[in-house]
Amino acid sequence: MRFRAGVAAGATGYLVVRAAHTAVRRLHPGRRLREYFEARLERAVRDRAAKAARGGPLAKAALAGVRALSEGRSQVRALLSAGWTAVKETLAGIFGSSGQGRVVDIEEQIDIGAPRRLVYDQWTLFQRFPEFMKKVVSVDQVADEKLDWKAKIFWSSRSWESTIVEQVPDDHITWRSGGRVDGTVSFHALAPDLTRVLLTIEYRPRGLFERVAGLWRAQGRRVRLELKHFRRHVMTQTLLNPDGIEGWRGEIHDSEVVQSHEDAVAEEEKQGSEKEYEDAK
Repeated sequence: MRFRAGVAAGATGYLVVRAAHTAVRRLHPGRRLREYFEARLERAVRDRAAKAARGGPLAKAALAGVRALSEGRSQVRALLSAGWTAVKETLAGIFGSSGQGRVVDIEEQIDIGAPRRLVYDQWTLFQRFPEFMKKVVSVDQVADEKLDWKAKIFWSSRSWESTIVEQVPDDHITWRSGGRVDGTVSFHALAPDLTRVLLTIEYRPRGLFERVAGLWRAQGRRVRLELKHFRRHVMTQTLLNPDGIEGWRGEIHDSEVVQSHEDAVAEEEKQGSEKEYEDAK
């Protein structure tokens, strides 16, 4: 309905103006009378144009073509103007008029045949991600709660900083990256030697290629593949040398470290000693 209204408004307005101008010229009225009618007709056309502009891409395209004809352009140039307007309005509707791109929600999960603590500890070794994740170029841990990431996106690289806002050992990690790549990863023990990893990401594409890829959910497939690389690494490397994996056992809340890794390890050792003492009694 918007398309029909837009086309009718634009085309009808243009035809009315042309017909009225012709009729006025044939009648040869005085200058003031002619100017009066022309001003009224122009206002009517502007009103119809405004209604058409509020329509969809096709209505705006039709309006652009009518305007081109009214300016004395050829039919070919008017057609090109209408086509280009339709393309621009369609892309704006897909990607958003602000040019920022729409947020892509990614949710993936994977089951790994290893104890939850071991899977969690391996995940916290962020700087080792490039060893088995194909698109992660580098990860620098600036602080316990700060990470600098660099990853490959198609033919270029992207860099961003993320802040861990919450981290609970063996349970979950939540981070924020200023709207670039925000998310949460959680760890669930399905059995003593079986862990499910749930990963939820809010990703905001930048650039034409990333936005177009979002239409086909390419980012989701990439995350799924990287999770498989992580599982393969745990199953083929981590399980062979579990004692060599020392993950970060600290705790973070509201982007602040509330318990350091050293304090957490000391507390675990103390609890282990107390349990051994109780068992020996």
